[in-house]
Amino acid sequence: MRLGVLDVGSNTVHLLVVDAHRGAHPTPMHSEKTMLRLAEQLTGSGELSRSGEDGLVRAVESAKAAAVRLGCEDVMAFATSAVREAKNSAKVLARVAAETGVDLRVLSGEDEARLTFLAVRRWYGWSAGKLLVLDIGGGSFEVAMGRDEEPELAVSLPLGAGRTTRTRFRHDPPTRSEVVATSAWLEDQLAGLAKKVAGLGLPDRVVATSKTFRSLARLTGAAPSAAGPRVRRTLTDTALRQLIAFISRMTAADLAQLEGVSGSRSHQLVAGALVAQAAMRALSLTELEICPWALREGVILRRLDHANGSDEAGSAVAGVSASGEDR
Repeated sequence: MRLGVLDVGSNTVHLLVVDAHRGAHPTPMHSEKTMLRLAEQLTGSGELSRSGEDGLVRAVESAKAAAVRLGCEDVMAFATSAVREAKNSAKVLARVAAETGVDLRVLSGEDEARLTFLAVRRWYGWSAGKLLVLDIGGGSFEVAMGRDEEPELAVSLPLGAGRTTRTRFRHDPPTRSEVVATSAWLEDQLAGLAKKVAGLGLPDRVVATSKTFRSLARLTGAAPSAAGPRVRRTLTDTALRQLIAFISRMTAADLAQLEGVSGSRSHQLVAGALVAQAAMRALSLTELEICPWALREGVILRRLDHANGSDEAGSAVAGVSASGEDR
């Protein structure tokens, strides 16, 4: 069957279309993104602005039209931290549903961690043993750990790359004092997480997902995306430390010129690198392996596991049938 996943994140609205069936490897067929930076369109009172709402409605409508055109049987639509934290989220979701026919389900941070963990587990298989999975998003940072497909630990912290940039930096590039202070602050924020992870014992494999980690790995010498998803890519603590010394002196405009860095996310690369470094230090990690699957693939896999639609994550679908009729 052909399935679509519509991911409304802090930075982008991303439609991923795959051909898949239960027990099979989902094959990507189409991907398109709309850059909205919803997290930056929250007002002083914590509500998503009218212009943010308008942009979201247009992006969802466009994604729905693409899903119908491409013959998707189902489109699973969800929103993460930006919409989750907006004080007017209920009103925004109601407007999106009324004007587009798409019902966005807001995932909790813990759900994000769980579904990302599922995707990583399926990618590496049971032979990976106990997995520790890290995922830096725009608004939040997720960590999950366990031996099974359901993690023993699933944690979400408000330490996303975009959020850290907005709350900690006032200059471009950030000043040395901002970098040092942010590193110390992150160390403090992650102390509790380190204790929880340590309580579960040592992992057999440590994996990172997300655009931030992929960009950092690419900048430290990992293979480009053109080499394919099955090439082993890693990020080491030594390489990351050297990279931070380099990129923390560059403006967002200059960072956007680097291979592997998108112009729309370059402004939050330094903060993302600092979150990655702080996490590796807090958890005593020297190397991370980069997984090409993450949250969207986890949503697809969960949907395929529960083809009868009874699963709570799988039923988060904004039902768009192949005929284009809303369900």
